[in-house]
Amino acid sequence: MPIGTDLLDRPLRDLRISVIDQCNFRCSYCMPAEIFGPEYAFLHRDELLTFEEIERLVRLFAQLGASKLRLTGGEPLLRKGLPDLIRRLRTIPDIEDIALTTNGILLPRLAPDLVAAGLSRVTVSLDAISPEIFGRMNGRNVHPDKVLAGIQAASAAGLPIKVNAVIEKGINDSQILPLVRQFHGTGVTLRFIEFMDVGNHNRWRMDKVFTAKDILALVQQEFGLEPMAPRQPGEVARRFQFTDGGGEMGIIASVTAPFCQNCSRARLSADGQLYTCLFASEGWDLRELLRGGWSDAQLAAHLTSIWNKRKDRYSEERAGLIASHRHTHKVEMSYIGG
Repeated sequence: MPIGTDLLDRPLRDLRISVIDQCNFRCSYCMPAEIFGPEYAFLHRDELLTFEEIERLVRLFAQLGASKLRLTGGEPLLRKGLPDLIRRLRTIPDIEDIALTTNGILLPRLAPDLVAAGLSRVTVSLDAISPEIFGRMNGRNVHPDKVLAGIQAASAAGLPIKVNAVIEKGINDSQILPLVRQFHGTGVTLRFIEFMDVGNHNRWRMDKVFTAKDILALVQQEFGLEPMAPRQPGEVARRFQFTDGGGEMGIIASVTAPFCQNCSRARLSADGQLYTCLFASEGWDLRELLRGGWSDAQLAAHLTSIWNKRKDRYSEERAGLIASHRHTHKVEMSYIGG
């Protein structure tokens, strides 16, 4: 039975599942190396939800209205046996779509197994085409060719692909047009994301945001674009099609044009904390309940209660919080996924 709506009349449709908090990149806007260095204590294996526990929770979320899943991290492809989890989740009634967000460098090895397991589509993060800029941003001096090889492997395996680029003013805004040129006409949908204040360590400031308006104006200097209608309610990206038939691109403007009023997402961390907002400061511990013997009925009632009391709308409140200097400690993106 559907879970109903939250206090702002928003239904639950999407569940984002972090399967691991570790990553092989150290991107400055997510997992900066000066914080997440060799001494940083990542979760131990026994602290992670098992595949059986994830499957059990997803079955409950599906019964309560969730139909779309996204597997995230950290870097989700570092989780051993991930195709096995996807295969499990594919058997759950009412799950219509299973997506994956990744940095892409492990896709050449894993893409065929992911497709065979039932993965629907993949989103690859690539913030620059310039080797110098991308190497600096990913914190590991990884060349963009390694990500492009992953994209090629995913395409060869038959996966629909989106590429996400987080744009930070003065850091990689010079890469907007090169990225458009790279993917224009390839069938890959490129999406630009405004730099957001997720977590506590990325030194976010409003003057570092290269706005959606500026991104659009820059792309239109070289390419003709026409707006496209959303595919479904709650879609986060504004869609545009190239007038020359070169496909489409999107812009996610969660800072300058918040979409909290349509947010239908719940987020599950790798150790079983449930969060009802990307910018949340605390969650609900489901792992303790799973391992403490709670029945499915008890868990379902608990999840329903959490969602029905939900009132998060941080992006709409951001300006007021900044003006009043009311800053809260927020969960890290690397821990909760994007």
